[in-house]
Amino acid sequence: MQVYDRNAFGERLKLLRTERELGQNALAKEIDVSNASISLWETGKQLPSAEAVFKIATFFNVSSDYLLGLKDW
Repeated sequence: MQVYDRNAFGERLKLLRTERELGQNALAKEIDVSNASISLWETGKQLPSAEAVFKIATFFNVSSDYLLGLKDW
């Protein structure tokens, strides 16, 4: 059984965001969440809802499995 890496989501979110040269505020506006949520997710202090994962995956055109660290592509 694979162990969930709680930090994988935050690391991948930050990587995707910085690759697009987006600040946390800009991304928050794009996916209709608070700036604080982005910060908490990127630092691993909080996990996003399923709806938020869907919005982020759609915005960045990646799979939710990638975001959650289940796949590397």
